[in-house]
Amino acid sequence: MSDSRPTKTPAETSATATATETSPQTPAQTPEPAAKTARTAKTASTSGTAQTPGTVRAFAAALLRRPLPRPGWALRAAGLAALLAVPFYFEAFWLQLGLFVYATAVAALGLTLLLGQAGMLSMGHAFFIALGAYGYTYLASPAGEDRVGLGLPPLLALVLAVALTGVAGLLFSPVAARLRGIYLGIASLGLVFVGQHVLVGAEPLTGGVNGRDVPGFALFGFAFEDVPGLTTYVLGVPFGREERLWYLALAVLLLAVVCFRLLVRGRVGRALRGVRDHEVAAAAMGVNVVRYKAYAFLASSMFAGLGGVLLALAFRRIIPDTFGVIMSVEYLAIIVIGGLGSAGGAVFGALFVASLPAVLERYVSQLQGSGAESGGLTSAVLAKFVYGAAVVLIIVFEPGGGSALRDRLRRRHRRGDDRPGPSTSLPLPPLADEQGVSTTERP
Repeated sequence: MSDSRPTKTPAETSATATATETSPQTPAQTPEPAAKTARTAKTASTSGTAQTPGTVRAFAAALLRRPLPRPGWALRAAGLAALLAVPFYFEAFWLQLGLFVYATAVAALGLTLLLGQAGMLSMGHAFFIALGAYGYTYLASPAGEDRVGLGLPPLLALVLAVALTGVAGLLFSPVAARLRGIYLGIASLGLVFVGQHVLVGAEPLTGGVNGRDVPGFALFGFAFEDVPGLTTYVLGVPFGREERLWYLALAVLLLAVVCFRLLVRGRVGRALRGVRDHEVAAAAMGVNVVRYKAYAFLASSMFAGLGGVLLALAFRRIIPDTFGVIMSVEYLAIIVIGGLGSAGGAVFGALFVASLPAVLERYVSQLQGSGAESGGLTSAVLAKFVYGAAVVLIIVFEPGGGSALRDRLRRRHRRGDDRPGPSTSLPLPPLADEQGVSTTERP
């Protein structure tokens, strides 16, 4: 049987003996293998001058496996920049439509908070929107011969109108604390009928059936309304009422979204989700169910009131028929299409429902006829069919709405980032050992 142990060359034997003789005072040590001694000497001789091929290869592989940064914030910044540039390139029709979308989205945040986070069905959202719109109109309008008003500064009138809707929500919260499900929905629906009766009957306050003009908005002396004989130009583009209100409504929407997310991600949001999932368990964990239901109605009604003020500024004139049962149903469709409990879903649903009728009316002149007179479908009726069918399809195929679809695509994208890309699977060049022979193994 042959001995498999490695044999030392004469050069290695002499090198070991020389190292032992030069350090006579050191304790006796176990001699290291010759191959390891030679590699150590070679590494020490080449360090500081050039890196080994193995180090370069490991560094290149680490760079290839490093995932690219996700473009989330970049996309948000690009979207915000595009919204800021809209008044410079689009006509008044699209700006007016954008004002409606912004106002609808702000009000929809209140309903998606109430239903999506707290699990409380409300069919009276139109009542709180009307209260905010008419409250601002009454507080900001000067008193006239046949109309009453306080003539307050517009900013103060806006704040007081939102506070007024919050108080109304608190007054209704004891009823909401004792009812659940469809019973709460029917009880809140009664607010809409009561509101319609008051809006039509209180003519000095609301203008009756014909409605009432909405006073313009001003902020720290800057008027958002058109001034006769004065035109403001920005980069050569005339900036009128719609252009100015566009930026105001955009700022209000961004502020409302930030407040919504802070509320949902905080202690109040966790308590509301606990009440939504199981009231008994939430109460056992120390959550005051009645109090947090009141908080939910307070916040929801204030969002609705703020949306009502923006809606009144966009309409210029408000009438009672606008704030009926149909508006409450439309807001339910908005949050279902967008996704319950999501701020982005509320914005998406508002964009879909608020803009679809106007866009169809602009570009679709007839469908199976020439309009209602010939028995065909008008654009408004077609829009109701389209988003009604969208509600059914979303409930069947994606119960979570547009926000759930977005989350699914985001998770799929993240899983794709975790997988190695095509570049990482390419074979790297082989290394060369000390004798210059190509090998794929590391030393």
